[in-house]
Amino acid sequence: MTIRLLSVVCALLMATAITSTGAVAAGKEHNLVIHVDENDKQKMTIALNMVEQTIKLWEARGDTVKFEIVAHGPGLHMLRADTSPVRKRIGLMSTQIEGLRFSACANTMRRVKAKEDKEVKLLPEAELACPH
Repeated sequence: MTIRLLSVVCALLMATAITSTGAVAAGKEHNLVIHVDENDKQKMTIALNMVEQTIKLWEARGDTVKFEIVAHGPGLHMLRADTSPVRKRIGLMSTQIEGLRFSACANTMRRVKAKEDKEVKLLPEAELACPH
């Protein structure tokens, strides 16, 4: 996911939250997914920032929002216990933000396990997405 794409998504989410005249009614619950597919700390940080900013904006309207961050491909490093450059922030956000989920792509996990010939351990806050 490029920084440009993340910025566009963030801008659209904020614009919707601020200027909506009925399409997003107050008191509603919203569910959003962010895909992280690059092993880039800056992009991972932007994704986490988007979660925090969007929640603040929609809560100010009286809405709630649940996020799921899905890591796949090289982005799996975000959720790996041995390589995550944002593990501390994920741990903190998990305790502070209700409804925030971190999911690792099961297909990516299988490919990494085969390539590295070892089990891949996830952060305790992460779960496996589509394990079948």
